[in-house]
Amino acid sequence: MSTTTSTPDRTPPADTDDVVGRSRAHLAEPARSLLQRVIATDDRIAPAVARLALGLVMLPHALQKVLGWFGGPGLSGAYSAFTTKMGIPGPLAFLAIAAELLGAVGLVLGLLTRAAAAAIVAVMLGAVAIVHLPHGFFMNWSGQQAGEGFEYHVLAIALGVVCLIAGGGRASIDRALMRWRPAEGGGVSPALSQR
Repeated sequence: MSTTTSTPDRTPPADTDDVVGRSRAHLAEPARSLLQRVIATDDRIAPAVARLALGLVMLPHALQKVLGWFGGPGLSGAYSAFTTKMGIPGPLAFLAIAAELLGAVGLVLGLLTRAAAAAIVAVMLGAVAIVHLPHGFFMNWSGQQAGEGFEYHVLAIALGVVCLIAGGGRASIDRALMRWRPAEGGGVSPALSQR
């Protein structure tokens, strides 16, 4: 008669945090690329509303500066105003105008939403610091101030921060790009992201 001895199960226990018992599985996930982190978003509607609201408000302002639409000065007029009246160096003036246009278009499309939102937030912070801060908080509703205050810019910055945190949300190109990720072996395979 043979005797069998049972060996204890040597599978390691689940890897959990000793204090609260949370899984550490996320630490074993492969690092995502910078592009994957920039476009990461979910299918929520709130980030999409913030993205579209900010993009659709900023786009006409950018088109005023670039194309002269909506009674704007056009590129040469805007560039001249930035460099002469505001004293902004030429390269920075061009960068601000480009950032406003590309940021607004990126937000409307939901393409590289975080980068687009960062561009708009930078433009708004610059506008507050260079132009609007001396005129106080309120817009010039009564026409008695020397210029416009910065309350509008606070709202634009807040919407931009929402987009920086949450990404493009529903109906964004970023969301569509998340459905495709590199497959093992270098090819591209469709995979619906759960993040």
